[in-house]
Amino acid sequence: MAKVLLSIPDKFLNQIDEVAVNEQRTRSELIREALRTYMKRNMVYDVKRSSEQADILDKLLD
Repeated sequence: MAKVLLSIPDKFLNQIDEVAVNEQRTRSELIREALRTYMKRNMVYDVKRSSEQADILDKLLD
């Protein structure tokens, strides 16, 4: 598994660590899950946006 060096403000890192402890997860697990969620949400948004743009284009071409 690759490792990534990431700069995070101390206050934010403390909040991340609190959540990780509360959920009994590692910091890495929590950050990976957050990124998966972010990427999935953006993929859904992109599909929806593409569909909306296709509909607009269809209407313009009619």
